[in-house]
Amino acid sequence: MYVCSCFGITEKQVKEHADAGACTPRQIASACKAGTDCGGCVRAIQAVLGRGGCPRREAAARNRASETPAATATGTGDRTVAPGTAPGVEPGTAPGIRIPDAA
Repeated sequence: MYVCSCFGITEKQVKEHADAGACTPRQIASACKAGTDCGGCVRAIQAVLGRGGCPRREAAARNRASETPAATATGTGDRTVAPGTAPGVEPGTAPGIRIPDAA
């Protein structure tokens, strides 16, 4: 049965992409373009994917669980710095943006 009539993608093809690791409609779209034209098949793709487990998503969740939530940056003493934050930069500020001092 066709799931995406715009690109002629069948339910079998969607299942094959899911078996190969595509867990979301967006990943299916990246694999075969289904859902990228009119969008009418996105719900059908969701139905084919179902709510079952996704091996890639489960592996990613295991990796996130084993990581530490924050890392201590060099030169910050015992302060914990959020991932992606440069040491010495105040939280809530961005490089190149000056915040006037309160008078």
